[in-house]
Amino acid sequence: MKFWNWVKNEEGRTLYLDGYIAQESWWDDEVSPREFKAELEEADDDITLWINSPGGDVFAASQIYTMLKEYKGKVTVKIDGIAASAASVIAMAGDKVYMSPTAMLMIHNPSTIVWGEASDMKRGIEILSEVKEGIINAYETKTGLLRNKISQMMDRETWMSAGKALELKFCDEVLYQESVASENVTASFIFDKVTVTNNFLGKFQRVKPMQSKESKETEPTEKGTEYKHLAKRLELLK
Repeated sequence: MKFWNWVKNEEGRTLYLDGYIAQESWWDDEVSPREFKAELEEADDDITLWINSPGGDVFAASQIYTMLKEYKGKVTVKIDGIAASAASVIAMAGDKVYMSPTAMLMIHNPSTIVWGEASDMKRGIEILSEVKEGIINAYETKTGLLRNKISQMMDRETWMSAGKALELKFCDEVLYQESVASENVTASFIFDKVTVTNNFLGKFQRVKPMQSKESKETEPTEKGTEYKHLAKRLELLK
């Protein structure tokens, strides 16, 4: 099943890339890359690519990225929901990248499954390191950020609002808003999984149960949050 869909109208061609970028769509049927390329190159007019995808196979994303960069017409990318993981790589192929004010962009390290002995594990690490370098190439070309900074953002699984993506140059404009300086764009925020988890665990560790002399039952803390309630939230986080 294809995860792309073309729509033709009087204004040109629009490509919708929705859902998971499945590896089997590319490798179980070797014709799939050729089919996508054939559809892409049916004309050389400008195209608009809408993205709403949590990501998927990094090599499939690499193929799509390269095809779009090689395309003769202008490629405009519009992120209406989420461009995460491999989908964020594809988004970097746009000549111009726009994000809905409610959209999100996420980047992180590549991952894989390795089976075998110690030498196989070492080889798996080496391969992932090289794959990461390739992904950084796409982000660096678009943003101009230092490779070390991008690498650190990937290490921490970084999520960006439209405003923050604009500030860091992962996108060129926020949709439906007048063109303004990035620092004036509302709802500009960035967060990563490591910081969020550590921040929550830090608060959890600082909370101590308060017990009365009459009962050993846990009483509310001074902030009105019960210790047991925090424990349940921690379990949900896990």
